[in-house]
Amino acid sequence: MYIGSAIQLIAALLLAGSVWAVEVKTATPLDSYAWRHNADWFGGFSAIHISDDGRHMIALSDRATLVTARIERDEDQIAGIEILGHWPVLSSKGRIMLGWAGDSEGIAIAPDGSFYISFEGVHRVAHYAAPGARARVLPRPKAFETLDRNGSFEGLAIDDRGRLYTLTEKSRTAEGDIPVYRWNGQAWSTPFVLPQRGGFLPVAADFGPDGRFYVLERSVSLTGFRSRLRRWQVEDDMPKSEEILIETGTGTHDNLEGLSVWRDPQGRLRATMISDDNFLVLQRTELVEYLLPD
Repeated sequence: MYIGSAIQLIAALLLAGSVWAVEVKTATPLDSYAWRHNADWFGGFSAIHISDDGRHMIALSDRATLVTARIERDEDQIAGIEILGHWPVLSSKGRIMLGWAGDSEGIAIAPDGSFYISFEGVHRVAHYAAPGARARVLPRPKAFETLDRNGSFEGLAIDDRGRLYTLTEKSRTAEGDIPVYRWNGQAWSTPFVLPQRGGFLPVAADFGPDGRFYVLERSVSLTGFRSRLRRWQVEDDMPKSEEILIETGTGTHDNLEGLSVWRDPQGRLRATMISDDNFLVLQRTELVEYLLPD
């Protein structure tokens, strides 16, 4: 973020009388890589997971396709991406999902290598033992039934205790905050909310190796996309020490929708983000990487 933009943001928060303390820190851009592949299924990526060594990637499209790939790196730059495999994300009956039922948006990898996927067309989270496996859909509380049809679970994250966190893109509490839902293995709860700031909407979430909760947000206008990355310490079910790490100008990046926070071999904290090209020729699949302040 430019210094002038940071000052304007802080002034706006003070004028609004916000009771949420927020600190602006600066992330350092490392790379922007245009990922291209000639296949009908390729595109629309809404979620990403990067391995601890930064060399392997799992990507999820919003048309229920899961992709694994190897990342070639030249120091801080992505030199190439080799696709290792791709699979359809199946329903609980083992069927290929189409339309709203297959609107897959977030992914979280469990310690045993299995994974969870969140969906926003039909609001739910499902567990998969492996790529190509049938879904085991988690219970859906009544609160999920009233969420915005095209604005629910874009982001999904898992903490170091194996608990899942998902948050809504558009649906808000009566006070205008962003509800965060948590699955503890037995039931869903709403342990906390996050403050809505400006016109940015949540599209991805992750717990970093530092234990902090990261949320990628997006703003859309007729002239392009803006992106913002915020993070919190979560202590005693309370989000604390909010920080804004990235806030881009319009058109800096494409439609960033996926987020993975990891630590590179040099011990530096990194964020890798991926864009959803909406399967449009005017957009691109872009991998963006930033160094984050510890």
